[in-house]
Amino acid sequence: MNSDFRSINQPFSNTVVVNGKTYLYFGGTAYLGISQNEIFIDLYIEGIKKFGLNNGTSRNNNIQLGIYEDAEQEAAQRFLADDALITSSGYLAAQLTVKSLSPFGKVIYAPATHPALWLNAQPDTTTDSFSRWKNHAIETINSSEEENHVLISNSMNNLFPEIYDFDFLKEIKPDKKIILIVDDSHGIGINNIGLGAFSQLPKLRNVETVVVASMAKALGVDAGLVLGSKEIIQQLKSTNIFVGASPPAAAALYAFIHAKDLYQTAWKKLQRNIDHFSDAINLTWKFEQGFPAYLNNYPNLAKDFLKHNILISSFPYPNADSEPINRIVLSSWHEPEDIDQLISVLK
Repeated sequence: MNSDFRSINQPFSNTVVVNGKTYLYFGGTAYLGISQNEIFIDLYIEGIKKFGLNNGTSRNNNIQLGIYEDAEQEAAQRFLADDALITSSGYLAAQLTVKSLSPFGKVIYAPATHPALWLNAQPDTTTDSFSRWKNHAIETINSSEEENHVLISNSMNNLFPEIYDFDFLKEIKPDKKIILIVDDSHGIGINNIGLGAFSQLPKLRNVETVVVASMAKALGVDAGLVLGSKEIIQQLKSTNIFVGASPPAAAALYAFIHAKDLYQTAWKKLQRNIDHFSDAINLTWKFEQGFPAYLNNYPNLAKDFLKHNILISSFPYPNADSEPINRIVLSSWHEPEDIDQLISVLK
């Protein structure tokens, strides 16, 4: 693709302008369009005026801004968790969690787990299929002499859209103790009517569920989130990683706290866009109901769309010399006429 598209100097939105030409944009991870939502931007500016641009003090400092605990309580309540922890990035939230909880037992990674969850090098997995992996995990744990295990997985595959089902945990022997760590960075704010994965994970006596997520995608906030029990969250808050790291900007969390209704409105608009587009495509596309990414195996899709001034997500995967994976990604910032133009080119 033209190198000019790799040095865009404006915010992403439903359109981008490159060399004076306007393109419709159907890529990225700003699923709810929050980064260009004027109401959210006004809330952010209001937060800057109240709290300043940033806060470089540690969360264990003897003098604290109360908004961090307020935002954690709001996140726990909003996503139906007992407690929450917020860090400056999704990567930090994931590393904090896996490094702190992995000593509990034997670690088993699901396929395609995000690098933010890796303890060291890329973990070996028995298969590239989640469905085959979960069967292997059940057999491995149930036949193991070890009592404690740590399962680490994404909540979904956003590239080849698939939302994972963790009900298989019910098939694990009740005398086996499990910590399940799930990365919900692409699902939180979108899947499960915006609630994300946490409330849908199985509630079992022998399974402790923990969700980590980047808040920088659907939620539009440069921060990381951990959802879990009060005991787990307090354990994580006592670690050197949490104590030694600066928190995210208080202004961003001020906007997050006050944007509950805005998120719901944006989610409803996204679902209308999804319904609008889904009605026009055929079964050769791969997608998950309610999630705004659509995969098509036609290798020249991005080039063909570019001829009509439409940009979609397209990059080689899994290696640099692999065929590109081509996805159309919808957002709440798209208007019905944007979807209509997309459909007309497809037809």
